[in-house]
Amino acid sequence: MSIFTPTNQIRLTNVAVVRMKKGGKRFEIACYKNKVMSWRSGAEKDLDEVLQTHSVFVNVSKGQMAKKDDLVKAFGTGDQTEICKQILSKGELQVSDKERQSQLEAMFRDIATIVAEKCVNPNTKRPYTVSLIERAMKDIHYSVKPNKSTKQQALEVIRQLKETMEIQRAHMRLRLEVPAKEAKRLREKLKPLLQVVESEEFDEELEMVVLVDPGCFREIDELIRCETKGRGSLEVLSLKDVEEGDEKL
Repeated sequence: MSIFTPTNQIRLTNVAVVRMKKGGKRFEIACYKNKVMSWRSGAEKDLDEVLQTHSVFVNVSKGQMAKKDDLVKAFGTGDQTEICKQILSKGELQVSDKERQSQLEAMFRDIATIVAEKCVNPNTKRPYTVSLIERAMKDIHYSVKPNKSTKQQALEVIRQLKETMEIQRAHMRLRLEVPAKEAKRLREKLKPLLQVVESEEFDEELEMVVLVDPGCFREIDELIRCETKGRGSLEVLSLKDVEEGDEKL
């Protein structure tokens, strides 16, 4: 016995559905699981890695495709790839409560991990453990924003945690070399961007080893390149100035 499958039906498995209502009708697209949030946060830029098919459905689970006339009427175009992009960015991701909860828990831990990797106790220079950061996030009642990247949220968490505990971004250690001609003028401009000057030697050129906030790195790099017209140099000696061992509360 042969089973007839209508040509306007497609069966898909392991699918995440994104739904949008427009012009009084329901439209759905079929995506790979875990890829929708990556697309929205900017981590994934390849549409083919996100969409299972560049087709628009009225019901993904039944494999029913949307009619072209309905698409043109609702979206003003029959270009299914463009419509998929619209639904992907503005539609509602259909997940079960259990899936949503596990996604939020995974993001919560990812954020805590990023914070633990980037930060130290400024008094001891020791890093905090991930579990300690998780506890601190729970204490400030931080709630994960599923549409925002974990990196953006980690920076927000650091700002909020500063109000309740001793925490700061771990400093970067840099070596700067600047020709003597520009040294004095450039040193004054760099001063506000440097946290600690560990060593300073002035001979035919100014050489400094300094600790800086990672957020200032780009500005320092630009200053040295522009002011010395490429004759100065900037070397990263270590990404994090930390002491051995984890910080305990």
